[in-house]
Amino acid sequence: MIKFAHNEYIILLLSILVFAAMYWLYRIWYKKAKRRFGDKNIISDLMPESSSSKPLLKFIIVAIATIFFVVGIIDPQIGSKLENIKREGIDLYLVLDVSNSMLAEDIKPNRLERSKLAISSLVDNLQGDRVGIIIFAGNAYKQLPLTTDYSAAKLFLSAVDTKIVPTQGTAIGEAIDMATQSFGETDHNKAIIVITDGENHEDDAIGSATAASDLGISVFTIGMGLPEGAPIPIYNIYGTQTGYKKDKKNTTVITKLNEDMLRQIAAAGGGAYARANNASSGLRRIFDDINAIDKKEIETRQFTDYEDRFQIFLGITILLLIIELMVSDRKTRWISKFDFFGK
Repeated sequence: MIKFAHNEYIILLLSILVFAAMYWLYRIWYKKAKRRFGDKNIISDLMPESSSSKPLLKFIIVAIATIFFVVGIIDPQIGSKLENIKREGIDLYLVLDVSNSMLAEDIKPNRLERSKLAISSLVDNLQGDRVGIIIFAGNAYKQLPLTTDYSAAKLFLSAVDTKIVPTQGTAIGEAIDMATQSFGETDHNKAIIVITDGENHEDDAIGSATAASDLGISVFTIGMGLPEGAPIPIYNIYGTQTGYKKDKKNTTVITKLNEDMLRQIAAAGGGAYARANNASSGLRRIFDDINAIDKKEIETRQFTDYEDRFQIFLGITILLLIIELMVSDRKTRWISKFDFFGK
C-alpha cells in the first residue's frame, strides 16, 4: 500500500511544463540569433566544438531530476504490514447534493463549499466509525464506499463539484436508497446524513427514509441555504462568473431552502434535522445525535508501519544533477565525427 505524506506539493510538477516552455522559447530565440549573426557554415567553422544536442540532453536530465525531486518532497510511503484493526463505531454514509442550486451564495462561500467544509470537520472528529460518500443531483453516485481511511475520504471529498454529475435535479430518495443498499449485510449500527437544500425534490424521499428506518438505519438531514434564498451563479470554462441562472421568462431564478421537506425526511428516518447558516454548519447537533447511537466493534484490515521512501528519489535527483554537471556543452571528440541530431 502506497500513500503520499504531502499531496499538496503535487502541483509543483507543473513547473516542469513551465521550464519546458521557457527552454523551447529560448531555443527558438537562439537559432534566430545565430541566423542573424552570420552564415551557418561560417559559424560552424568558427565554433567547431559547439554541440546542438548536448544542451537538449542537459535540459532533459535536469527535467527528470526535477520530477524525482518533487516526488521526493511529496514523500511516498509504503505500508509494510497489513493488520486486523478492531474499533468501536458505526457505519455512516454522507449523502451530498451537488446540483447547481448548491452554488448559491446565501451561505458563504457557497452552499456546496460550506457542505464540504462541514463534512471535512465531521470526518476529523470520527473515531473508529466507517464513513462513505454518495453524491447526487438528477441521479445518485457512490463516490466512496465505507472506509476507516479518513484521509482518503477527505481526498475524495475535495474532488466533488457540480460538474461531476451529468444530470441535474435533486434525487434525494434515490440517494437514500443507494446508501441503504450500500451498507450491506452487517450488524453494525448505521446512519445516513443527507446534506442538501432540498429544492426541486423529484422522488419519494420520505418513503426511502421510512424504508431505511425500518431496517434500523437512522436518516439525518442538514439544510444548506437560507429561507429567503439566493440566485444561482453561472460560470464559464475559466471559472469566471458570467451572470445568474434565468428561467424561460428571462427572470433570475431564486433557489430557496425547502425546510419542510427536509424535516419530514428526517422524521420518517428516525433522525433529526438541522439548518446551516453563515454562523454554523448545523453539524454539531447532528454529530451529538450520532455519538448517542450505540457503537459496535468493527474489524478492518489496514496497512500500518508506513516507511518513508523520499530518500530514494532525492538520491536519484542528486545523481542526475552530478551527471548533468559532467556533461559538457561541447561535442565529445570521438562523437564529433558523427552527426546524430543534425546541426
